Amino acid sequence: KAIRESGLGINPQLNGTIIMLPIPELNEQRRKELTRVAAQYAEHARVAVRNVRRDGMDQIKKAKTDGMSEDDQKFWESEVQSLTDRFIKHVDDLLEGKQAEIMQV
Repeated sequence: KAIRESGLGINPQLNGTIIMLPIPELNEQRRKELTRVAAQYAEHARVAVRNVRRDGMDQIKKAKTDGMSEDDQKFWESEVQSLTDRFIKHVDDLLEGKQAEIMQV
């Protein structure tokens, strides 16, 4: 059921005790569809990274109210933002590579 609902265009077939997964041929339309699926996964990864950034920023704000200096707050906020930017760029680079790999004939 999970394979069928994955959106990959794979429809499992039961043949006795064997499950067969016929993989459709990668034509141009199918390749574009797979790049869209990859982009969706990348967007989920970006959202997860931004959620971690939000949690980190919330902890920094809490530490500020608990007595952290303003200089330390600015430093850690810039560190969190720097890490966020680095990981989002990494996700984008991975997506770009995967899309090029999928579209390669």
